[in-house]
Amino acid sequence: MESRAKILGHAIHPILIVFPLGLLATGVVFDVIYLIWGNPTMATVAYWMIVAGIIGGALAAPPGWIDWFAIPSGTRAKSVGLIHGLGNVLVLILFIGSWWLRRDAPDRPEMLEHILSFTGAGLALFTGWLGGELVERLGVSVDPGAHLDSPNSLSGRPASENRK
Repeated sequence: MESRAKILGHAIHPILIVFPLGLLATGVVFDVIYLIWGNPTMATVAYWMIVAGIIGGALAAPPGWIDWFAIPSGTRAKSVGLIHGLGNVLVLILFIGSWWLRRDAPDRPEMLEHILSFTGAGLALFTGWLGGELVERLGVSVDPGAHLDSPNSLSGRPASENRK
């Protein structure tokens, strides 16, 4: 099933999701460093990684929803996509909660802020796996007829074409 939200021949959602996933995961890494060594600069860096990750997640969601609406009803892909999308909304809510509670003292987060961000990161591992299931197993966002020798997406030719 080909993506409905594309730029330069490629689905937008998979391009954009790397940013929030990386930023939110980096926020958790800096939280762990803060918890180990107590350096308040690390907590501040985590705070700003979370802010950027939340913004990135908000930007990545609409193309994902556009693609989800194009999945035929009654398919496994539709239900997996729904769990993936709603799970990622919950991921963002958890990180937004962590950010909200930190905003007055980003250099001194409390345990609840860490629990929220760590829970969000754990859930993101699962929802990321679901995203992989959608593309790699269920073929969502894959051009019809795609193969190892498909022409460049900018060529205007169908993926099924095989020119040798």
